[in-house]
Order: sequence, then C-alpha cells, then structure tokens
Amino acid sequence: MAPHVRPENVLKRAEELLAVEQSADALNLLHEIITSKRTRNTPISSLEPIMLRFVELCVQLRKGKLAKEGLYTYKNVAQNTSVGSIEVVLKKFIDLAKDKVTEAQAQAERITLDSIDDLEASETPESIMLSTVSTEQSKDRTDRAVVTPWLKFLWEAYRTVLEILRNNARLEIMYQAIAIQAFQFCLKYSRKTEFRRLCELLRNHLQSASKNTSQVHTINLNDPDTLQRHLDTRFAQLNAADELDLWQEAFRSVEDIHTLLTISKRPPKPAMMATYYEKLSKIFLVSDNYLFHAAAANRYYSLRLQAKNISPADATKSASIVLLSALAIPVISTSRLRSALFDVDESKHKNARLSGLLGLAKAPTRSTLLQDALAKGILSRVSPEIRDLYAILEVDFHPLSICDKISPIMSEIFKDDGLKRYIEPLHQVILTRLFQQLSQVYDAVKLDFVVKLVTFPAPFEVSSTTIEKFIMNACKKGDLAIRVDHAANSVTFENDVYSTAKGATEGVVQLQPTPTEIVRTELSRLGKTLFRTVNLVDGDYMSLRTAAKDVAIKRAIIGVEEEHKAALLRKNIIEDRAKEAETILQKREEDESKKRALRQQQEQAAEQKRLAEEMRKRELDRIKREQDAIQEQEKRKLADEIMSTGIKLDLEAIESMDTHKLREVQIEQTEKKNKDMTDRLRITAKRVDHLERAYRKVEIPLLEQDYEKQKETDRLLHAERRKAQLEASRAQFEEKVLLKKRLRRMVADYEEFKEQLLRQ
Repeated sequence: MAPHVRPENVLKRAEELLAVEQSADALNLLHEIITSKRTRNTPISSLEPIMLRFVELCVQLRKGKLAKEGLYTYKNVAQNTSVGSIEVVLKKFIDLAKDKVTEAQAQAERITLDSIDDLEASETPESIMLSTVSTEQSKDRTDRAVVTPWLKFLWEAYRTVLEILRNNARLEIMYQAIAIQAFQFCLKYSRKTEFRRLCELLRNHLQSASKNTSQVHTINLNDPDTLQRHLDTRFAQLNAADELDLWQEAFRSVEDIHTLLTISKRPPKPAMMATYYEKLSKIFLVSDNYLFHAAAANRYYSLRLQAKNISPADATKSASIVLLSALAIPVISTSRLRSALFDVDESKHKNARLSGLLGLAKAPTRSTLLQDALAKGILSRVSPEIRDLYAILEVDFHPLSICDKISPIMSEIFKDDGLKRYIEPLHQVILTRLFQQLSQVYDAVKLDFVVKLVTFPAPFEVSSTTIEKFIMNACKKGDLAIRVDHAANSVTFENDVYSTAKGATEGVVQLQPTPTEIVRTELSRLGKTLFRTVNLVDGDYMSLRTAAKDVAIKRAIIGVEEEHKAALLRKNIIEDRAKEAETILQKREEDESKKRALRQQQEQAAEQKRLAEEMRKRELDRIKREQDAIQEQEKRKLADEIMSTGIKLDLEAIESMDTHKLREVQIEQTEKKNKDMTDRLRITAKRVDHLERAYRKVEIPLLEQDYEKQKETDRLLHAERRKAQLEASRAQFEEKVLLKKRLRRMVADYEEFKEQLLRQ
C-alpha cells in the first residue's frame, strides 16, 4: 500500500468494495492496514472505526483466524493509550457473534416449519425408511447445518477474547465479564465439552499469571480486589458445573477456590463460604463419600445459623440433613470395593487433601461428627422422625425390632426429596449394627433369619444377595469375621479368640464380652486380682507403697516446677524467636515490596519514556509528512503558475525538483521574458520615432495652409457675432427707454407717498 494512504481513505475504499459486493477483498484490505507496522503510528481515533468495520466483516464471513490476528495487533497498539477502545471493539465482536447465533436459530426454526407441507399428513414410506437408517431427526439435521457453525464461531470468539485479555490488569474487569458470558453460553446450549476446555483455559491463565509476575501490566494476585474478582469468577464456574452435572470440574473448581482463599489476606464473606460448603457437600454426595459429605454439611449448617434471615423451617431442614448425613456414614466402608485396594499412604494423603478443602486439621470420623452435631444442640432442631432414627441407631439399637421401628421413619424420609437419598447408606449402617450385635449373642444363625430381621416394606426391601455382598466386602477388608454356609443356609460368626476383626466392637453397644475380649483382658484381670490379694495379706505393703508414692509425688512436683520454669523460658525464647522471625519476614516483605514498587516505578518510567519517545517520533513524522505535503502542494501550485504563464515544463522533471529549483526556473524565465520585452519595446519606440518625424515633415506646409484658412474663418465669424451683438444692444436700449417713459408718470405719487412716510 502506498505510504501516503491514510486510514480514513482505506475505510472509504473498503466501503466502496462492499458496495460492489466484494466483502473478501474489503476484509483483506482492512486486515492489511491493521497488521501493518505503520499502524503503530496511527492515532487510535482513526484506527477504531477500521477495527469495528473489520470485526463486522470477520463475523459476517466467519473468519475467526483473521479476527484473532487483527485483535491481537490492535491490543498491542492500544493497550498503553486507550484501554476503553479495546473493550469497545471486543464487546462489538462478541455481540455480533451472539446475534449471528440468534439469527441462525431463527432461520433453523423457519426451515423446520417450512419443510412441513401438510400438518395432517401421516408418515410416508420414504420418511419411515429414512428414519430407520438415520438417527437424526429433521430438526437435528437442520441445526447441525445452520446453527452449529455459528455456535463453533461464537465459542472460538470467546476463547480468542479470553486469550487476548488474559494476565492484563488494565483489562481484568472485562476478562471476568467475558468468562461469565462464556459460562452462560455453556449453560444455555449444554456444552459440557466446551465447559471443560473453558475451565482448563482459565486455570492455565491463572497459573501463568502467578508465574509471570515481572511482565508489564500483569495482574497482582496479592491485590484484594483482583483476588475477589477471581473468586467471583470461580464461584460462577462452580455454579455452572453444578447445573451441568460435571462433578469432576466442580471438584477442580472447589480446589481452585480453596487455593485462592489460602492466598487471600482478606477474610471471605460468610455467604460465599456457605455456597462453597453447599457445593462441596453435593460433590461428596455424588461421589458417595458420605463422611466428607456430612462434614461439609456440618460446616454449611454452622454458617447458615449465623444468617439472621433463616426461617425455622429452613433451620429444621438443614439440621435434619446434618444429623441424617452423619447417621448415614457407613460404620465400615463396604459401599466401594475398590477402596480396599487403596494404599494406606494414598488414602491418608487423600483424606488430608479433602480435610484441607473443608478447613479441618485432621480427617473427620463418624463419632466426631455426631458429637459435634450433638454439642450444637441439633437434636432440638431436627424433625421428630430424624430424632427417633438417631435414638434407634445410636442409643437403643435392638436387632429384633429394627424393622418395625424404622419402617415408618423410612416412609417419612422417602417423602422428602432432599432426604430420601440417604436411605441406601442407612441400610449399610443398619446391616453393620445388626451383624455386630448378632456376633455378640449368636455363634451361627440362619440366613433366612437375618433376611427376616431386615425385611422392610417396598421400596426399601433388602434382598439376600445384597446381604451376602455386604458380608463378602466386610470380610475381605477385615471389618467382620463371618462365614456363609450355602449348604446349610446359615451364617456363622467366627469365635477365634485371636481374631483381628477390627470392626467387631467399634462404636456399638456391648451386650456381653466376646471370647476375644476375654482372652485379651485375662492378664489384666489376673493382675488386678493379685494386687487385691497382696493388699489383704501384707498390710505394710500399702504403707510403703503410699510413702514411696508421696516421695515420687514430691519429686514430681519439684520436677514439674522446674519443667514449668524451663517451659516458660522456652516459651519466651520461642516467642522472641517468633517475633524476630516475624520482624525479619516483615522486613523482607517490606524490602520486596519496596523493590517491587521501585521496579514498577522504573518500568513505568521506562514505559513513559518509551511512550514519550514514540510520541515524539510520531509527532516528528507527522510534522515531516505535513511539511512534505505542504511542499508538494506549493510545488504543484508553483508549477501550475509557471505553466499558466505559458512556460512549458517537463512533468518528469517537476517530480525531481523542489520549490527552490522551481523558483529559480521561474525567475530565469521571467528575466528572459523581461529582456525580450525590453528589446521589443526599444525597437518599437525607434520605429515610432522615425514615423513621427516623417509625419511632422509632411504636416508643416499643410499646417500653414490650414492656419490661413482658419484666420479667414475666424474673421468672418467675428464680424457676424459683432453685428448680432449691436442689434441686440439697440433693441434692449429701446425697451428700457419705453420703461422709463411709463415710470415717469408715477413720480408725483411716489414723492407724495414718500413725504407722508417721512412725516409719520
């Protein structure tokens, strides 16, 4: 493109191409001017209309790659001077893409309706055959042909804009807004794959922002406002994952939120944390992790109690969920066979990781969660059927009457959509309690007897297959010691006194000591009996023992005092060291903040200097261009003036001349013209002089003759005029004489009147 072509001329040329339906050529023209290096020196006010027209053509022609290149270039040009212009262009790009999707959907609806000729017509053989070989309906095919390309373009537009806006503090607010719009896009059109990619994209952006902190205009995660905006975006991501039922992405979103919360120096809002624990409890429930689900529900309930606007019905329902989720925690983990294959270290690491997400120092247990719920007085807030269920399972569990007591409670729980999901894990708890207590009373029971004990009305019945599967899983993990004899149709409880069944007596009411407990406590019981015997046989033994005990107590008291002093001294030393370490850390942070501030100031100063230098260069280039244009205009004007005077100039020579040379040519031509005119005037004057002399020589005799003739004519004319004058004078004299005679008759009257006046 020629150097003198300006952006407004390019836009005008593009409009001319569009007028003749050459959209592709117009787009290439605008793309060329935008990606050109000269664009850096173009004012933003002139470049913004070009960009708006450029994105319109990109959306119209569905050229996502060209749009991405142009938008990247424009961002690099305008991010230092006009951030608002970038936001306007990107918002225009997204809005146009969304409008195209809406138009495509409307077009698809019209095509679907137009394809139906007769609403009362039945299926034709051809349509039936087509439906057997095609899984898509007519509307699906229409959407795939009309709507899907624009959905792809809109998705690429969101990705492009997020890539352009990432890790830039000046464009951070729009980045979060576009991310939320992308979440809404995935929700509106149920795009689960795109939602996963979007979450991964945002996660990569956050990681790159935490690594590349030395770049210009990079975001600062230590800024509370910036961190809060990222938290809001992650919570929107978590809500979208919940609505799309993408629980893995929801869990990753929870981990992202937890990471941001650990970075944040500002305490999170209670409403935000309530949402966090609510979504986390849903995730754990979907993954059948009832232990951490109950822990998350407990934390969520604690935050709900702090809210002032909670109604009694909501409080009762939340309390019921907390207690029921704690009761539904399996006493032995038989719900997942694969959990037995986990390595111990891996299981500990997983529990520690999940406990960290809940803000717990160690992994919770069923007993601790129940104790915590009771400590909060939750029994007084739960519904009556949940309170009765707690009493049956934890206080007064009786295996022979469990069905009659729990069946009506199960029916009430099944009516509530929020509570019926706990029925299946409650069956596991009931079976565990049942086998634990049966193993204390019976050596062997019939399998039919066990099935009869846990026979619940439909749809809560438990089959013999379910019971056998439960027994197999529990025995495989060592939680129960049971054998199933299918030949005798019986269940035998192991009575090995050296059995290591770890779940046999945990958390269950002891009806009587088991053989294993008897063997384990035999030595301790023997020691207690011998101790009582010695006390009865030897009376001095107790006095000596008491004296030795007193000496030991005194020695212990002295040792405790010394240990207390040493502990206080150690505490003071630790506090001093902690203060010193805190001071050093604070000083280090202050130094780092000063260095960071100094580095930012230097970067800002360098950036300002660079911008000033670029501004100065652009101003000099602009002045030079204006001077060149003025000189070119003056040269053209001067050449036109020279040529208008009749002087011929070579057009090719004019291009190589400047105004000084043209003026020299003009002066030279003018002097030459003046010299020619002077010579011509001198020759003409000489010719005129000679002609005048000849005229005068011929005129002399003619002038004398004319003079004589003129004298005669003048004499005759004088005589005629003299005669006429005399005649006129005589006539005038005669008139005056007559007037005198007439007036003389009035003299007497005049004299008389005069005398009368004098007398008066």
